[in-house]
Amino acid sequence: MGATIWKGSIHFGDTDVPVKLHAAVKEERIQFHLLHRRDQVKLHQQMICAYEKIPVPTEAQVKGFEVEEGKYIIVDAAELEQTTPESSRMIDVHEFVRTGQIDPLFLERVYYLEPDVYSVGYNELAAALREMDVEGICTWTMRKRSYLGALQARGRILRLTTLRHADEVIAVKSLGLEDIPLSEKELKIGSDLIAQLTGPFQPQKFENEHQKKLQALIEKKARGEKIAVLRPTRLKPTTADELLQALEASLKKVA
Repeated sequence: MGATIWKGSIHFGDTDVPVKLHAAVKEERIQFHLLHRRDQVKLHQQMICAYEKIPVPTEAQVKGFEVEEGKYIIVDAAELEQTTPESSRMIDVHEFVRTGQIDPLFLERVYYLEPDVYSVGYNELAAALREMDVEGICTWTMRKRSYLGALQARGRILRLTTLRHADEVIAVKSLGLEDIPLSEKELKIGSDLIAQLTGPFQPQKFENEHQKKLQALIEKKARGEKIAVLRPTRLKPTTADELLQALEASLKKVA
């Protein structure tokens, strides 16, 4: 595992299980820097006053909340500090829900929980969660921020997934989707195609094509090769009849 991000204890009832938190995912993205085209030196960001058109140093900057256009409530650092949650090393489990009951819309970032050096009860907790097929809904504070999360057992490891709060999730009914009738033929073709393409999830089969193209572009330019800039193609929307024909053709290919 990678470096420990945070240490704490899983707490529920009269039980405390010391754990170490590690990142479960990593982002490998090609990063670009903004340069001055003329001399290729890195550019530095400055905060410019929109009225005076001059840079404003950090010590002269304040935070403000806009209550109406052009009118702000100023909040200073000391006042903000009062809203910071109290420091804690506890992952408090409040209740348990059946595994799979949490809508994926609520899921954010996943962490691994490793037993600490002197940890007791870790294996027992993981086994109990697996046996009962449940996940723990919990809260904790880390780096001056409060989190809501789900404690999950996957194999022998415990995972902690941060969750969005209810008011952060947009209800699907707000989209105003139309009730479009579906023919038996369309349903049959769609169902048959899905059945033909259904199999186990194998993430290693799929690569980040955009990252591969970026890496290839950088390597070509590093070798001094000229890059041919292609005109992007514009696709026209697919009609319902064309979609049905495409589904039928796809079904014949995988049959």
